[in-house]
Amino acid sequence: MNSPENTVAFGAPGIEPRWTSSAKEGVGTAYHTSCRLWFTLSHGILNEIYYPHVDQPNTRDFQFLISDGETFCHEEKRDLNHLIEYPARDCLFYRLTNSDPRGRYRVIKHVLTDPHGSVLLVHTNLEVFDESLRGKLRLYALLAPHMAGCGGGNSGWCSEIGAIKLIHAQREDVHLIMACSSGFSRRSVGYVGFSDGWQDLMHNFKMDWEFQAAENGNIAATGEVNLPDSGEFTIAVAFGRSYQSAATKLFQSLAEPFESNRQSYVRQWQRAVVNPEFDFSTDTSDGGGMYRLSRCVLLAHEDKVFQGAIVASMSIPWGETKGDDDLGGYHLVWTRDLVQSGSALLATGQTGTPLRALIWLAAIQRPDGSFPQNSWIDGTAYWSGLQLDQVALPILLAWRLHNHDALGLFNPRVMIVRAAARLILQGPVTTQDRWEENAGYSPSTLATVIAGLASAAEWAKEFGKMDVADFIFAYADWLAVHLEEWTVTTQGELVEGFPRHYIRINPADPNAPDPHADPNTAMIQIANGGGLHPARNIVGGDFLLLVRFGIRDAKDPLVRDSIEVIDRVLKYDLPQGPGWRRYNHDGYGQKDDGSAFDGTGVGRCWPILTGERGHYELAAGRDPKPFIRAMEDFANQGGMLTEQIWDGPDLPGAHMKRGCPTGAAMPLCWSHSEYVSLVRSRHDGVCFARVEPAFQRYVLNPVQSHYEIWSLRHPLRSVSHGKILRIILAAEATIVWSTDTWARRNESHTTHQDELNLWFADFPTADLPSGSVFSFTFFWQRDQRWEGRNWQVSIL
Repeated sequence: MNSPENTVAFGAPGIEPRWTSSAKEGVGTAYHTSCRLWFTLSHGILNEIYYPHVDQPNTRDFQFLISDGETFCHEEKRDLNHLIEYPARDCLFYRLTNSDPRGRYRVIKHVLTDPHGSVLLVHTNLEVFDESLRGKLRLYALLAPHMAGCGGGNSGWCSEIGAIKLIHAQREDVHLIMACSSGFSRRSVGYVGFSDGWQDLMHNFKMDWEFQAAENGNIAATGEVNLPDSGEFTIAVAFGRSYQSAATKLFQSLAEPFESNRQSYVRQWQRAVVNPEFDFSTDTSDGGGMYRLSRCVLLAHEDKVFQGAIVASMSIPWGETKGDDDLGGYHLVWTRDLVQSGSALLATGQTGTPLRALIWLAAIQRPDGSFPQNSWIDGTAYWSGLQLDQVALPILLAWRLHNHDALGLFNPRVMIVRAAARLILQGPVTTQDRWEENAGYSPSTLATVIAGLASAAEWAKEFGKMDVADFIFAYADWLAVHLEEWTVTTQGELVEGFPRHYIRINPADPNAPDPHADPNTAMIQIANGGGLHPARNIVGGDFLLLVRFGIRDAKDPLVRDSIEVIDRVLKYDLPQGPGWRRYNHDGYGQKDDGSAFDGTGVGRCWPILTGERGHYELAAGRDPKPFIRAMEDFANQGGMLTEQIWDGPDLPGAHMKRGCPTGAAMPLCWSHSEYVSLVRSRHDGVCFARVEPAFQRYVLNPVQSHYEIWSLRHPLRSVSHGKILRIILAAEATIVWSTDTWARRNESHTTHQDELNLWFADFPTADLPSGSVFSFTFFWQRDQRWEGRNWQVSIL
């Protein structure tokens, strides 16, 4: 035992804190909302424990050290062989078996949460096979608190309540208490890298230090388990807003037999099982196991206080290299990922979470109709970009819920009209594409916007609002008719014989976008060190969304040629099946030597792109089953799907294996959503995401656009003679115009589109001389002021 002067640990504040691997093999929480704790698993151990919300991690990891006290000290994560299993069907309950490579012993852990409280329960059994080690092995629980989302500034103490020996950690108003059902025989808290239990035990395989306090630093707590003869015990880690709250939950959980908690936990999840009507096991290659697990994974990522908020992933990409200066990780809400998750759950017949997601989105929508690039679960924005697909996607979620009669009494009208108006005023150039890296004319963004607007317009028709429907359709039609002009090169040089194809994005200045940007001549700066390239030679599969949503025919020769190009440039034949990179020269991913992305790297294959290709194949009349099988095979041992797959040669030293996950986010809800949606789509024989009004309007009976749209965001410089020039503004104005260089001055008052709160005026160019120039300016009525500049549009 330490002398009193040694009760405070040395080495403050510890080494620079880091998070842990994002390569999760499992995630879990109780299905009930009264449990506000989530956990992740990898390498046979616990990683982050989230509390009181799914966006706030509080630990780096929790594992056992195993020592014979004389010749070795094993670390579960690094030194043992790992097996992860699901003991119960349709349930995020885990059995982790970590075995000594020499077969001398194994540690079996059953991991779950209290079914009704914020307590992690790890029921553990040490099995000893080597008689010489029986009675000698010692287990030490080693936990690294990263409370309230930070590894620095944590404090820990050894404490007691009655005769029970506890370990207590705190930062801000979050408290953690760890206990063992059989008791701790020794405890210590120390600073990581100096006085922590790992340093202690690795020195002489014994626990010599028993520090009682380590405050305001990067800390780790160690407890020697008082091993019963049976080798079975339960470690409990409870969380609360106070010491008393956490302790109460802890003792209440440990007062229940583990088996009782297990039965209740499993029963909760199995009550949420897939309705037989939506069990599409025959459309999978594994009997539906991955489909059911993916559904559970998506449900688990929803917060339980801010219900409907689903984070993108309970992971931090390349977390082992990230510190406290990277707070977000992927445990944030992206509207894009949220709608993917909600739509996939809807595809499984689950309507409650998708509706809550839509209501949450309506609650955080800004007055201008936009949504944050991403946010914490309380709606507080994290990054500040504007992405038009994320404005359109909530409309699509509302439309899908409407079509499945799943809106209940919720009316999303205000959200939809605000979003539609924002799309009309801000488009067609997005400040960021779906990869959040470039501004410009993006095929995927435009596909999403057209689909969203077509949904909004059709809905307006159903409610008898024909003027609103016509106005929105006019804008969507205009976008659709210009898609090729904006996003197709005729001078591509990537594949001989295929000069005409869709490009990844036609770049434009996000602050003053060129309304006539040329895909053939534009240059694009690739993010993450990708370099400067001609936009015509940067390609991706983004255009496939045009087919998926029903805006272009799968058999369109341009679509087929573009597929030929991306297959030659981006496709990788992996052991599990085909994979595709996002675009050529992508720098977001694992480096060629297997080391972590650090701002530069090599973008690898994404499983979601295999799913998107499967949706295309279905639309083209082919069976997507091979793509379903590939996605199943991309999953790791725990069934988790990653963000990126290693597509280089095996690198054993860097733990990179061809066709297996990299250090990117895992599980990625988007990947699981894509898989689930593809299974449902195969069952239906049509893409689940297809927007029928768009398909009817742009594929089956293609409409023509009679308009050219001018807005302050997209100030056209020319229009074709015979088109109607429609000027759309956000406020009432008088348009003063001339077609004879101001020899005569004309005035036109804007008309109010009441529902959308937009103002517009139409000018039929058939009434104007071909070759003339339409000059105009505005007098703003509310402010009683002139705009102070003129615009000119040539009538060609």
